[in-house]
Amino acid sequence: MSTKPLEPQTILDIDGYLEPNVPAIIQRYNAFRKWKETIENHEGGYERFTKGYLKFGINLGPKNEVIYREWAPNAKEAYLIGDFNEWNRTSHPMKRDDYGVWEITVPPFPSGACAIPHDSKIKISMVLPSGARIERLPAWIKRVTQDLSVSPVYDARFWNPPASQKYTFKNPRPPRPTNIRIYEAHVGISSAEARVGTYKEFTQNVLPRINHLGYNTIQLMAVMEHAYYASFGYQVTSFFAASSRCGSPEELKELIDTAHGMGITVLLDIVHSHACKNVLDGINEFDGTDHLYFHEGGKGRHELWDSRLFNYGHHEVLRFLLSNLRFWVEEYQFDGFRFDGVTSMMYKHHGIGTGFSGGYHEYFGEAADEEAIVYLMLANDSMHALYPSLITIAEDVSGMPLLGKPVSVGGVGFDYRLSMAIPDMWIKLLKHKQDDDWNMGNIVHTLTNRRHGEKSIAYCESHDQALVGDKTLAFWLMDKEMYTHMSDLTPMTPIIARGLALHKMIRLITHSLGGERYLNFEGNEFGHPEWLDFPREGNGNSFHYARRQWNVVDDQHLRYRYLNNFDFAMNQLAARYGWLEAPQAYVSLKNESDKVIVYERAGLLFVFNFHPTKSFTDYRVGVDEGGEYRIVLSSDDGRFGGFDNIMSESKFFTNPMEWNGRKNFVQVYIPSRTCIVLAK
Repeated sequence: MSTKPLEPQTILDIDGYLEPNVPAIIQRYNAFRKWKETIENHEGGYERFTKGYLKFGINLGPKNEVIYREWAPNAKEAYLIGDFNEWNRTSHPMKRDDYGVWEITVPPFPSGACAIPHDSKIKISMVLPSGARIERLPAWIKRVTQDLSVSPVYDARFWNPPASQKYTFKNPRPPRPTNIRIYEAHVGISSAEARVGTYKEFTQNVLPRINHLGYNTIQLMAVMEHAYYASFGYQVTSFFAASSRCGSPEELKELIDTAHGMGITVLLDIVHSHACKNVLDGINEFDGTDHLYFHEGGKGRHELWDSRLFNYGHHEVLRFLLSNLRFWVEEYQFDGFRFDGVTSMMYKHHGIGTGFSGGYHEYFGEAADEEAIVYLMLANDSMHALYPSLITIAEDVSGMPLLGKPVSVGGVGFDYRLSMAIPDMWIKLLKHKQDDDWNMGNIVHTLTNRRHGEKSIAYCESHDQALVGDKTLAFWLMDKEMYTHMSDLTPMTPIIARGLALHKMIRLITHSLGGERYLNFEGNEFGHPEWLDFPREGNGNSFHYARRQWNVVDDQHLRYRYLNNFDFAMNQLAARYGWLEAPQAYVSLKNESDKVIVYERAGLLFVFNFHPTKSFTDYRVGVDEGGEYRIVLSSDDGRFGGFDNIMSESKFFTNPMEWNGRKNFVQVYIPSRTCIVLAK
């Protein structure tokens, strides 16, 4: 075998508690080895197997001939139909091979021009064993469009723009970023106007903001084509097509290339956990059967999402999904993926009605979906082999051990996992606890409780918390006063003062203590005043909440700009001192009565006073390294909406006496609800 067997000791060296589960880990690793060997022996390895999009779907040959291949084993006859042949159902028959793959070559015109015009509509027409005829959009189609004035059903189009209209990439990919600070964004909601924003507008208006704020990575949502806008991109119909709502494929390429020119890495939110159940414009019942790409019956259906579940144990499904990853990297130059719904994939119960307590028995054995886990191992292994600097992130709520370890040591192979417990903690505190009842020990525990040696991404809120039905942190903090008291022309109310102060503190402590990477959802950096709700029947199809109100942060009279300024300063400091790459912070103080937290990371000293009313003068905090310190960030600065009570130019000298387990101490002034960062 090309891949070495896995030794039990390799697993135990990572985590001795995994001992009872070593057989299960070795079993799934052997299943992975078997698949990898099959791919190497029969498909020419990852390099060829993951380029299925050049063989399947519609491709152009060297002489302008159109070659179309489709896997549809249940069909008895198949025909290519479209504008090019006036939708004639018999003029262009396809030939079938032994594996159920249909093929046709449409020769060019005598002039040498392509016989199928660019952007013209096409379909595959199939006759089933019953004699019934069905028509489908090609499963590997690279462009689909929707005309809602005619029908919500998508049309497939042959995308073959003339050379003059093809986008050529000008910038190399940036090197793999360190100290990753991710800006999670959705192109459609990125306009302040009540409509779907475009790739072009995002390139011109939003990329410069992201770059200015100091984010070095963008995570783009809802790019893969989805029938229903309000699904946030999570009901994918065409896996190889970029959403046409926001513009053309060439305009998305320009967006990514422009980001690369700014040194920004671009990740795609990839949805391989399930697929839209649409038949007319999805891949469900593609060849008339229930089970082509999916499991049949109940096993192939997600009861909560009302969608179809892939059969990850099938050769052709693996080709489809792995090629899908390769396609987005090659054709659009994406630099990596955030895998959506990983918890749903890894367990047969899909996480439905299951609370994970952290007991190892929950991760292995009967509940685990080995085929899906092996698919994720193949996805990570193949993409990292082909593109060593590619980044993969897992959205997993379960805390599966080894998720963020390389496949070679029995891991699932992700580079990072999302720390999904952190936003939950902040919401629970703001929703259920008075400020006096906040537990400092619990806050620190949640922020630092992660699997050793597996890197995690900390965030206070992502798109999940911004959606209608939940509330953003800014909304929990300030609620209706955001509409009435966010102007500097009105007096600062206690609610707004508290809201601005805690918003900054929550973000800084999460950024600097919570993980090895940091993520923010678009607009939340300035406390976006409203939740996110896509146009749907329940809200009269309104775009009012499906946009980002950049006007409020740009208005020099409004207090949103203070939070934006703080976000900028926080990211600049993180970049300068590299705390996200630094080892885990040393927490020297969690004082419950004073509500003070103190820790050191990357040579910086962080001091937080969460007390709602008490300020402390000459507060003694421990620090390991002696010397002269100064303030490099204070949440109390006027430019951040603070009260300027802390003199930022002050110097602090350490005293060589042990304090809170540190070799020295320094005395600081920390007003109520403020935080400061000191550097030597």
